Amino acid sequence: MSDLNRRRALSLGVALGLAGAASATPAWAWSPARSVAGTGSGTDPWWVWDDEVDDLVAGLFATGRIPAVNTAMASWVNNRDPLPAGLPAELTAHLQKVNRLPAWADPVKLRRAADFNRRKDTYLFMLYGLGSGIMSTVIPREAKSVYWSAGGADMKDRAAKTFTFGYDLSDLNAFEPSGQFVVTANKTRLVHAAVRHLLPQSPHWKAVADEQIPISNGDILVTFHSLGTFVHRKLIEWKVPMSAADEEAFLHSWQVAIHLLGVRDEFIPKTWADADAQSAQVLTPLLAPTFEGHELAEDLLGLTAQVDLGVTRGFLNEFVRYVLSDEIGDWLGLRRDYAAAGLIRAGWPAYIAFREGLLPVAPAGFYMFDQFIRALAMLFLNNGKSPTTTPITIPTGNRPGT
Repeated sequence: MSDLNRRRALSLGVALGLAGAASATPAWAWSPARSVAGTGSGTDPWWVWDDEVDDLVAGLFATGRIPAVNTAMASWVNNRDPLPAGLPAELTAHLQKVNRLPAWADPVKLRRAADFNRRKDTYLFMLYGLGSGIMSTVIPREAKSVYWSAGGADMKDRAAKTFTFGYDLSDLNAFEPSGQFVVTANKTRLVHAAVRHLLPQSPHWKAVADEQIPISNGDILVTFHSLGTFVHRKLIEWKVPMSAADEEAFLHSWQVAIHLLGVRDEFIPKTWADADAQSAQVLTPLLAPTFEGHELAEDLLGLTAQVDLGVTRGFLNEFVRYVLSDEIGDWLGLRRDYAAAGLIRAGWPAYIAFREGLLPVAPAGFYMFDQFIRALAMLFLNNGKSPTTTPITIPTGNRPGT
C-alpha cells in the first residue's frame, strides 16, 4: 500500500471511529440525481480526492522534478498554447487527457456567462474579494490548509493567484482558445495535488487538522459554494437585474470550472436550487472561527492598507460585515465603525441602482465606491504588476519556518 493510500485508510478509520475521533463534516445526504451527471454511486465527496493526479505529482516529488516542471510550465498560459516540450512524459500524457472542456460543456452558455461577467464585473470584484475571500478565513479546513501551506506565508501573492483564478474564469474569452482558464484550472489542479502531498508532512498542520489529507472533492465543493453559490445569492439579495438565461450561464461556467479541478460530475449541482441545497449541507454548518483564519483575515484586510483606496480600515471592516454578517465580523474581531456602516447600508444599494439605470442621478458616495472597487481589483492582479496573468507554480514546501 502506498503512503498516500495508507493515509487515506487512516482518514477513513478516523471517520468510522476506529481511531477514537469523529469526522467534523456532516454526513453526505445529497442525491446524485441533482447533479450534472444525473446519476452516481452516492459516494461521500469528503473521501474522494484526485488519485491519478495525486500519484503523478507524488512521483514528481520523489524524483525531484518539480522545479523543472515549473520552469517548463511558465510559457504555458493560453488555452491554445501547446503543452510545454520539457514536461515529463507521464505529466504530458495526463494533460493530454484533461486539458479540454467536458463533453457536456455548452459553448453558447459559456459565451453568455462571459458577457454576464463583463456586465456585472463591478459586483463580482467586491463579492469575490471582500465576500468570498474573507469567508474563506472562516471555513476551518480551508483556513488551516492555507495558513500552514507555503501560500499562507505570502498572502499578497496567494491572493493575487486566487484572484487570477476568478479573473480568468470571468474573462470574455475564458474558455476560448485565446483565453486562459482551462490552463489555469489544470495548473491549479496540480497545485492542489502538491498541497495534498506536502501538508500531511507538516506537524503544525497535523496538530490542528481534523483530516489526514486536505482538498478532497468535498473541500472543493465548499470553496465553490463560498464563491459561485454565495455570489449568486448576493446578486439576488442586492436586486441586481439578471435574466434566467444569465443565471443559468453563470452556473454553467462554474460547473465546468469545478469539473476541470477534478470534481466528479456526480457531485456538481445541476441547478441553482440544487446548489443552494448542497451549500446548506456542506458550507453553512461548517463556518467557524479559528486562529489561522483570524490571522489570514488580518493579512488580507491589511493588504488594502498598502495602496490608497481612499477609505479607512473601518470602512473595510464594515463592508465585510455588510457582505457576510455581523456574526462573522465578530468572529474575526473586526472593530466597528458605525459611521462607515451607515454610509455603506445607505450608499451601496443606491450605487447599484444608479449603475443599473434605476436612478437618474449618481448618489452621494458614488465616486468613492467606484474608485474603491477599481483599486481593489488592481491590487490583486499579480500584486498590481500585471493586468493579464499571474504565474501559478507548484509549491515545493509548506509554510516557511515551520
